[in-house]
Order: sequence, then structure tokens, then C-alpha cells
Amino acid sequence: MRNFLLRLVVNGIAIAVVAALLPGIHVVNNDLGTLAVLALIFGLVNAIVRPVVMVLSCPFIILTLGILIPVINGLMLMLTAWIAGDRMQVDGLGWAILGGLIMGLVVLILESALGLREDDRKRREGRDR
Repeated sequence: MRNFLLRLVVNGIAIAVVAALLPGIHVVNNDLGTLAVLALIFGLVNAIVRPVVMVLSCPFIILTLGILIPVINGLMLMLTAWIAGDRMQVDGLGWAILGGLIMGLVVLILESALGLREDDRKRREGRDR
């Protein structure tokens, strides 16, 4: 439960950073409640929809040597904005791809700083034994 809540906070911070840096991504009422809802929606989209899309597009990902992955991340950000309704707006696929790249970097840095990646590694090692 602790990791889940930390990941929600990390996603919320990443969305806030992207909205602050990119003029093509807008978060309406940039407050904690809105960011929490967006983080929850983004987490659910990444947990449910993204794996299905990754499996279905696996041949194209291999064919493009992974260049399709940032496009998929951008599409997940656009899907989050669509589900969130008027809480978040993305002005186009280009902004979504750039936002997905920045979000990925922010999440990577914050998860490493908070030790979430180490927790995942330990959990995987425990299952493998």
C-alpha cells in the first residue's frame, strides 16, 4: 500500500512538472485534488491499458527498434487527458509524446530517489526463489 501511494505522489509530481514545462499540456486547477485524480487515472491507464497495447504492438515495436514506445506513452497520456475530461488538456500527439518522455524521466528520478525501484527488484527476487 505504501508503494502504491508513493507511486501516486510520483505520478502527480510528474504531471505537475510536465504541465509547468510544456505549453501544450494544461492542467486545470493545478491543485492537489486535481493532481491526485490525474495521477490515479494515469496509474490505472498504465496498469490496465498500456500492457495490452504493448503486447498487441510488439511486432511493430521490434520492427521500429523501440521508437514506437514513446508514441505509446504519449497515447497513454492523451487517453488520461480524455478520461479526465476538463481536468487536463493535451494539444496534440507531439506534445503528448514530449510530455511522456519528460514524465518518464521525472518518474525514473523520483522512484530511484525514493527507493521504489529497489523495492521492485527485491520483490521480483523474492518471487524468483
